[in-house]
Amino acid sequence: MTANHHFKRLSAGRDYIADNYLDPFSLSGAAKSSHMSPYHFLRVFKKIYGETPNEFLIRLRIEKAKKMLITDNLSVSEVCERVGYISLGSFSSLFLKQVGMPPTLYRRTLWALSTESFRFPSQVIPSCYAYHFLGKSAN
Repeated sequence: MTANHHFKRLSAGRDYIADNYLDPFSLSGAAKSSHMSPYHFLRVFKKIYGETPNEFLIRLRIEKAKKMLITDNLSVSEVCERVGYISLGSFSSLFLKQVGMPPTLYRRTLWALSTESFRFPSQVIPSCYAYHFLGKSAN
């Protein structure tokens, strides 16, 4: 089997995880979508992506939660549920580990940077993106 074909199969498993991030994690389901055994999928995934499938899922969920915490007027419990966690305690612990601060403090810190409530603070948007988004020339 060629390396390209192997990578395509592995990518299918990664896409499966991303598409089903709200569901409880299933290594066998991700491996099945890649046409690999769970052990082989786990080993190759870690080798190629530098993280386990579960670490990828946690990172994906936390990134989605970070966005919701600063753009949506949802409680931390609601955000927790909307990114696929059942336990607020587990979510908060994982968020703290990944981000370095609890979800509530993350929200307060970023909202404090913004003059408009429930909006992503412009201070943390790269200027090159802002220029492109606003249709202005970066010159």
